[in-house]
Amino acid sequence: MSEISREYHPHSGRATSIETFSAFGRKQDQQPPIVDEEPWQPFSCRADFEFAELAHNAALNKDHTDELLRLIWRIADGQAKLTFKSHRDVSSAWDRAAGQMTPFKKHTITVRHKREDLPFDVYTRPLWDWALDLLHDPLLAPHFVWDAQRLYKHDRTHFERFFHEPWTADRWWNVQSSLPENGVPFAFMLYADKTHLSSAGTVKAYPVFARCGNLPVHIRNTDGLGGGRMVGWLPIVPEDSEQDGKLTYVNLKRIVWHEGFLKLLETIILYAQTGYAYLCYDGIVRWLYAFILLLSADYEEQCVMALIRGTNCHCPCPICLVPSDKLYDNASTYPIRLPEDAQACVELWNRDKKAGEEALKKRGLRPVMNVFWRIPNSNPHETISQDHLHVYHIGEWGKHLFGELKRHAAALGRSAEKKIDDQFAAFTRWRNLNHFDRVTNITYSDGNKLRDISKQILYTAHNVLTRTDDEAGYALLRCIASYLHIDMYVSLDVHTTSTIEAGKAEVLKFQTHLEEYMAIIDETDPDVTKNWNFPKMHTSKHIFDDIIAKGAARNFSTRPNEKQHGPIKRWYLRQTNRKDIASQILELDHKSFVAEFIRSHIVFLDEERHKLTLSREELEEEDDDDDDDDEPFEAHLHIGSPLRNLTSLAQVEEDNRSNRAFDQFRKKLATFLNHFLPSHHIPLPDGIRWLKLSPQDQVHEHRYLKVHYESTTTWKLATDYLRCSPSFHGHERRDCALIRTQDKDGNDRNIFVKLLFVFKHTVGERTLDLALVLPMDASPRRRLLDRDLRLTRLCARPAASSEFITLHSIIRGALLVPDFDNHGDYFLVDYVDTDMFLRVQRNLI
Repeated sequence: MSEISREYHPHSGRATSIETFSAFGRKQDQQPPIVDEEPWQPFSCRADFEFAELAHNAALNKDHTDELLRLIWRIADGQAKLTFKSHRDVSSAWDRAAGQMTPFKKHTITVRHKREDLPFDVYTRPLWDWALDLLHDPLLAPHFVWDAQRLYKHDRTHFERFFHEPWTADRWWNVQSSLPENGVPFAFMLYADKTHLSSAGTVKAYPVFARCGNLPVHIRNTDGLGGGRMVGWLPIVPEDSEQDGKLTYVNLKRIVWHEGFLKLLETIILYAQTGYAYLCYDGIVRWLYAFILLLSADYEEQCVMALIRGTNCHCPCPICLVPSDKLYDNASTYPIRLPEDAQACVELWNRDKKAGEEALKKRGLRPVMNVFWRIPNSNPHETISQDHLHVYHIGEWGKHLFGELKRHAAALGRSAEKKIDDQFAAFTRWRNLNHFDRVTNITYSDGNKLRDISKQILYTAHNVLTRTDDEAGYALLRCIASYLHIDMYVSLDVHTTSTIEAGKAEVLKFQTHLEEYMAIIDETDPDVTKNWNFPKMHTSKHIFDDIIAKGAARNFSTRPNEKQHGPIKRWYLRQTNRKDIASQILELDHKSFVAEFIRSHIVFLDEERHKLTLSREELEEEDDDDDDDDEPFEAHLHIGSPLRNLTSLAQVEEDNRSNRAFDQFRKKLATFLNHFLPSHHIPLPDGIRWLKLSPQDQVHEHRYLKVHYESTTTWKLATDYLRCSPSFHGHERRDCALIRTQDKDGNDRNIFVKLLFVFKHTVGERTLDLALVLPMDASPRRRLLDRDLRLTRLCARPAASSEFITLHSIIRGALLVPDFDNHGDYFLVDYVDTDMFLRVQRNLI
């Protein structure tokens, strides 16, 4: 039986424990939080809060609010108590509620430039006060994790370490090791990035968002209670056509940024050094030591945080001292940057400008004191994290590899571009995968769309950029295949030692493929001046070390934070007068903060009141539903979207007479049932020995299937949503699945099938969930193309070879796309998710 070993940090005083794999991750018995019977206070009543929340979320102005209130009072029927009668009442209630959470404070910093003192306004929500808001919340208190852990999973031969949350990674362990024995880390995760508020780009904002690393990712990476929160609004030094680009003016911008950030960090600097005694939810007093676990940002902001000079300097990496002409070389290792070295260079510059500038320039540094040097365990070169979104999906893929691919397609002519676009349009549709009608002549900036294009590109371009038509383009596809493997390894939500090593090995394979591509370009197209020596190409050198240090990449992704720019832009457009926008936007953000707090407690109150109405059996059933899903399941399956009427077997055959897969439907179904029922110890009705079906016997067609399965990535429940419909949103959908079956010798094996007809059929008193499917066989020989691009080719059997299966043999769904040049051949899209990717890598299909 698989086991999980949980090793706690020595300072925790907790012994290593062994858990069975089935018990790992289950909720521990916890004392329930105290129920606040009036969580809407200080609003007069629940309805007042819900109205104020609605008006805020809907961005209603004063006139709209007054009109809505007049309407509500006219139609009110007494079912809810509402005391608001004007916008002033709503505003007064918000003012009363505002004090429940830490508000923003305004600071003015002064920076000297060219013998002039320049003032800049900074707004901050004091970080430690925000942390206390989280700690004091009874709904969040049970979820805080304090002690570092090393987790190991037994794979029947040995224990292998795995990483997911930050406290399972090395940085947390090392920080806790540096603290007194009664001290535990309190981890801040910070994100900063400028954003445009106006469509013309003339109005900008520089928000800072914080998340608490001690909360689990399903809380931390949300926008709700315990999730990301705006904690700062940094000043932006205005553009100056005369000064921009000058060293002194660039240094001014860096000084302003770090002085402004200091105001944000002021409240945690002391507790990072002395600790803060806090009585935790479990009744233990712990000394909490603040530190910056990670900084999440794009490369431009990373340069500001690390105070390096950027792309064109001698050492453009914020983590190590790789020379600027070796950024593509991830096979070599260079010294990691040290704060002590940077401090010594800045101090030298303060004493001797010429010698100091030479030392700084050699390392690509700026002559500015870094604010993160003030906080223990917050070395900026360790906290800065490689961002999956900007580095890979927007950068390495979107700007570079995809750009090169479009250049090659354009060189082959418009027919080649059209073929790629047509094949994108014909690509099999799949839930949560963007569908594209064309891609070659459109520029995308959305990282999610670019990611989904990358997942589909090999299957839509392999027959255009062929070895014979475009040798360099074919070599580029090999680079892209390797890139996709790196991307999938980085995307894992749970990493093991072996997946990390595989990811690092793939980085070196990518470099080899890239060098081969560059050599072919130099020989066949020497006029091309594409430079592959850029900082984001170097990121792969560090990203797997980041995972070892900080856990899975979703812990430091900018994706959850960039979503929070949306409300800021909407507030600017709809609810400000476009003057003094910072104070107006921050007031609106604070309302959202307070509303989320109150709403979460109202939801909890409703849930607790609902439980009081249930019996013990109903409570147990509801707990099971909370763990799995809100729909009834038989085993791991839910079959839905039934047609209104049942259909006779004769009618099924008549409706599908042009489809050979339905030939002898009734006879094949009877044969299947006569073998399936006895083999599963299901007696035939009325004691008969052979079941015969009449043309009037009926089936009930369904067109939707929901399949739960255990993810090979996280070992938790995952879900696929499958369709088998002649028209779903105007398109035929016949999804595919991976099923468990047996070969002719009775050995278990897995095969892929296409769903042709999903239905229920009743035999006696037993209703069976069945499907007519078309099996897909592995290709008898692997072509050079498949080996080079690492494609899994499948061959559909003739339509007349269709078979019946029980739906409970389905393991999970599968995305198959046609080989557009070879009728009947399909490719498995293993990049659709990390579970399918790992199944292919581990030969589990």
